[in-house]
Amino acid sequence: MISSYTVVVPMRLPSVANLREHWAVKMRRARAQRFAGRVAGTGARLVVPSPWAVTLTRISPRPLDSDNLEMALKAVRDGVADALELVSDRSPDATWKCEQRRGGPGESAVEISVAHREDNEP
Repeated sequence: MISSYTVVVPMRLPSVANLREHWAVKMRRARAQRFAGRVAGTGARLVVPSPWAVTLTRISPRPLDSDNLEMALKAVRDGVADALELVSDRSPDATWKCEQRRGGPGESAVEISVAHREDNEP
């Protein structure tokens, strides 16, 4: 088994707390983000043993503050939890970390890293 797995998915992750949009538009975006997280996380489940340390990194030209970052990554996190076959993203089998880094102009993506967590890690 491999001890870590990383994939970068091109995806725009807007600050959803500040969007004023129709519920159907919001639902379609969340569904697409969750599906992308599920597809990206499926490979990790196959090669990285449990328990997991999952890091979601938003790559974008402009940073978000910490609470908006977590909200922007929520649907992706749920999709990765689905792929790892967790009952929920609160499962003790996974720890979650949200990060961000500056990308180039027009660059939008999310980097999903799943690594084997040693038992002494929180």
